[in-house]
Amino acid sequence: MKLLFLEDDDLLAESLIESLKDHGYRVDLAPSLAVAGSLMKTEDYALVILDLGLPDGSGLRLLSQWRQAGCLTPVLILTARDTWEDKVNGLETGADDYLTKPFHEAELIARIKALLRRRTGHVAARLTLNGISLDEASQCLSVAGGDWRSLTGTEFRLLRYMMHHADRVLSKERLLNQLYALDQDAAAPNLVEVYIARLRRHIGKHMIQTRRGQGYVFVSR
Repeated sequence: MKLLFLEDDDLLAESLIESLKDHGYRVDLAPSLAVAGSLMKTEDYALVILDLGLPDGSGLRLLSQWRQAGCLTPVLILTARDTWEDKVNGLETGADDYLTKPFHEAELIARIKALLRRRTGHVAARLTLNGISLDEASQCLSVAGGDWRSLTGTEFRLLRYMMHHADRVLSKERLLNQLYALDQDAAAPNLVEVYIARLRRHIGKHMIQTRRGQGYVFVSR
């Protein structure tokens, strides 16, 4: 899944992005409100991590604009503003969660996972659909109750995204966008096909259908 991180502290951003990558997330960094606003218009993000104090204004103002425009993307505020009034203001403006700095990375990761599970309707940390179980903590896969096997980082990100969007046609462009952040080198055009083939060897060809000219569908039943 792909996240947007609004933060102008380069050291904090670099450290946290590496940690998020280790947990299977792709992250685009926005150091200002202007950059964030542009990215939200063109990219598909599962969640936004929002700092309130940015060089060109308040993150709350941008959050208010998003909510007024009908944007439902989960937003987790990550800020040094720690009074109860700040927290109430942030949540009432439309944030889904609020965490203050300094923080433990493990807590932030746990909160992100909880928000994403809430958004997709999967309340457990283990996804199970049509006999396929995916453990998000260990990044392992089990088929029909069999032994657990490890997935590569890319295999895990692709399968998790498809299971969270089961029974929907997902284009190659959309899938590729979820696998790579904007600051990475352009991926090979056939990368999605390569990893779809690898996943089919793990879970069975029938589990991922090809819709010619449209994309792929993970079948939930």
